[in-house]
Amino acid sequence: MKQVMMILFCTAFYFETVTAQCVIEQLKVWLTQPRSENIAGQKFAQESLSKIEASEAAKLLFSHKQQFIREKYGKQWEEKQLSEGKYVMKFDYRVFGEKPVDGRSLYISMHGGGNTSDTVNDKQWSNQIRLYEPKEGIYLAPRSAVNDWNMWFQPHVDTLFDRIIQLAVIYMDVNPDKVYLMGYSAGGDGAYRMAPRLVDRWAAAAMMAGHPGDVSPLNLRNIGFSLWMGERDSAYNRNAEAVRFGRLMDSLHKADIKGYIHETHIVPECGHWMNKADSAAIPWMAKFRRNAVPQKIVWRQDDTPHESFYWLSAPLNEIQKGKQLIAEYADNTFTILKSDYKTLKIGLNDSMIDFNKPVRVIVNEKVVFDKKVIQKIEDIYNSIEKRNDSSLIFSAFITIGDF
Repeated sequence: MKQVMMILFCTAFYFETVTAQCVIEQLKVWLTQPRSENIAGQKFAQESLSKIEASEAAKLLFSHKQQFIREKYGKQWEEKQLSEGKYVMKFDYRVFGEKPVDGRSLYISMHGGGNTSDTVNDKQWSNQIRLYEPKEGIYLAPRSAVNDWNMWFQPHVDTLFDRIIQLAVIYMDVNPDKVYLMGYSAGGDGAYRMAPRLVDRWAAAAMMAGHPGDVSPLNLRNIGFSLWMGERDSAYNRNAEAVRFGRLMDSLHKADIKGYIHETHIVPECGHWMNKADSAAIPWMAKFRRNAVPQKIVWRQDDTPHESFYWLSAPLNEIQKGKQLIAEYADNTFTILKSDYKTLKIGLNDSMIDFNKPVRVIVNEKVVFDKKVIQKIEDIYNSIEKRNDSSLIFSAFITIGDF
């Protein structure tokens, strides 16, 4: 009865003011409606929020989304088999160590094989499940949904890896800032590709005995990246390519000393099998934590389009392979240092800026935005619906275009 009276009171005086309690109470009521209900049409979702209100709204909306993920994909987790359209990705995992106070780590480890038979790839998957043993964490080996040379970087992999992380957070209490990617042989090919493509999901990544193809390391600025290769692994020129890629990382780090933290290990006298010397990559990766809102980002688009990258997003119709963007922020000022896009959207939250002060955006040394920004429930909702990542919740957005 008290809750009903509160709702009626809020409605009666809504035209004058919406207090924090009113907004939150109305959000709670809205969350009892079917998910098809559009929050964009709700007046309370447009009201300005304080830091405390934004935090409470984010918790409610994120919890609501998590429950939806449980209902929709929980059975897939229980059966250890993810499906997306025609693609089915089995997986298995082992649990190591005691759960830390800040949540478990997650290692996604990709097997070798490739363009061969089911039997061979199944054996490679079985080997991968037993290959590494972290001191702590969920060590999870997916079975590729296809038998092909590029099995670990086809577009469906992005969706399914994202789902693995979301479900591991829900069911295994994984900390989303302690997620790591690794792979051996064809799985190493995948590490080269998927580390930069889904880089805002990882804390660090490790490539073992793979080939980079035409992949660029530019996106790897804000994670740890480790390369492991046998000195004599000359098939497809893998050993020389690992050296080349490591030198690219060297040059990037030299030019940007705060970024591109990496190690390159060419294991002497080893061929494609490194006798588990590469196991040292796991404790090295474990030292890293993801920064989901780094102060500087470098974004180069892959051939699989992604609209969002850390705290920036671009329109899907503008996305093309090879397009680049460099941006940074400090003291409520965002600077676009390079952009191949005409329109950009900047996500904001309380960990990035002070909402009590104006936000400035500079493009080509010109101020294109300079005013205060309000936090809104609608923006929180939209960021959760798009990313479902507790570290990538944005309570406001700035759109800039035609610059």
